[in-house]
Amino acid sequence: MTVRWHFLQTAGPPPEVGNWTGGTDVRTSHRYALTGLAALTLLAAGCGSSSSGSSSGGTNWSTVTSAAAGGGMSKLIAAAKKEGTLNVIALPADWANYGTIIKDFSAEYGIKVNSIAPDDSSAQEVTQIQQKNGTSLAADVLDVGMSVATASTSLFAPYQVATWSSIPASQKSPNGQWVQDYGGYMSVGYNSSKFPSITSLSQLLGKQFKSAVALNGNPTEANAALNGVMMANLAEGGTADSIADGVNFFHKLKAAGNFTPVQATPATIKAGTTPVVFNWDYLNTAAVVGQTNWKVFIPANATLGGFYAQAINKSAPHPAAARLWQEFLYSQAATGGQNLWLEGGARPVEQAAMTSNGTLNKTAAAALPPVTGTPVFLTQTQATNAATYLAANWAKAIS
Repeated sequence: MTVRWHFLQTAGPPPEVGNWTGGTDVRTSHRYALTGLAALTLLAAGCGSSSSGSSSGGTNWSTVTSAAAGGGMSKLIAAAKKEGTLNVIALPADWANYGTIIKDFSAEYGIKVNSIAPDDSSAQEVTQIQQKNGTSLAADVLDVGMSVATASTSLFAPYQVATWSSIPASQKSPNGQWVQDYGGYMSVGYNSSKFPSITSLSQLLGKQFKSAVALNGNPTEANAALNGVMMANLAEGGTADSIADGVNFFHKLKAAGNFTPVQATPATIKAGTTPVVFNWDYLNTAAVVGQTNWKVFIPANATLGGFYAQAINKSAPHPAAARLWQEFLYSQAATGGQNLWLEGGARPVEQAAMTSNGTLNKTAAAALPPVTGTPVFLTQTQATNAATYLAANWAKAIS
C-alpha cells in the first residue's frame, strides 16, 4: 500500500455508476504527497518544457494526437519498439495490478520499462518531469490524481486512444491531455475469523474492536486516510461539505480504545496488528491475496468513490512508447490494461462499454466488492475544506 496525497477535483464517476454528483481522486499506499492545489499550479507553470521531438520514419511522435494520426497502430508499435524504453513513475507493483501490467506490456512489445520512484505522490510526479525534462530520465507517462491532472495540463500532450469513444466525456479532457483510467470506493477490510460480519461503521465502537481499527496513514497527509474519515463522516449522517462528524467518530473510536494509530499495510494485516482497515476497496481486496478470512465491506450509507488519470509528458523522451503504453492501458482485449486493472480489483473507466460489448472479464468483475449505496464524489472545494478541518482538529481528536 502506498500513500498519495492531493486534493480532489471534479471529473467523473466509476463507470458502472450513472448519477455522478461531484469530483474524484484517489490514491494511497506508502506515498506522501506535497502540498495543495495552489502549489501544484505554480509547479505546472513554473518550468518550461522542451519537446524531445523524437521522430521515426518522418513522424514526430511527440506531437501525434492519435495512432491514426501517426499512420496507424503498426507504425506506432514499430516506433515504440525502436525507442526500446518506457519510463513510468509512481506505480507500485501491488497497486491496482501494476506489477502485472508492466510485465505484460514489456513482454508483448519487447520494450524495457523503467519504474521510477514507485512510492512518489502525484505532486512529486509533476516535479520529476519538470526537473528531468530534456533528459532520458524524465517520466514518459504519469498516473495522477485529478487535482494534479487538471492543474498540470500545460505539461501534458493531448492524445486520444483507439477506445476514446468508450470513455465517458465527463472522465476525460476534451483533447485527451488527461484521461481517467481506474477507480474504486472507500471500504472497510476486516478479519472475519476474528470479528463478526461488519454491516455498519457504528459496530466498530463495540468492545470487541479494542485497538483494531486503522487508517492507511495520517489523514492530514494521506489521501486514502482523509477519505476514510470522510466515509465515517457520511455514515454518521454528515455531508461532504463538512468532515466534522467523521473526526468526531474517530474521537469516539479513540475514547473507546478501538482506534490504533498504526498505519495499515499488507504486513500489519498479515501480522494481525491492524485487523480492521479503512482503505480503497481495490487496495483492501489486494492487501491479503488468497486469505479467505479477509472481507471487504462498502457501507451503503457512505459510498465514497474516486478515480485516477493518465497523462503523457509532452516532453517525453520516448514519445512513441508513451503513446503505445496508453493504447495498452485502455485496450479492451482480454489481456489489455482495462481487464488487468479489473483483475487487480480496480474499476476500469471503460467498464460500462465493455459490459455492453462483452469484453469485460466477468469473473474479475464478479469478485468486486458490491456497491449498493448512492456514490458520493468529493469536489475540490469539499476536499480542501476537509483537509483544512483535519489540519486544525485531527490531532486533538485522537489524543
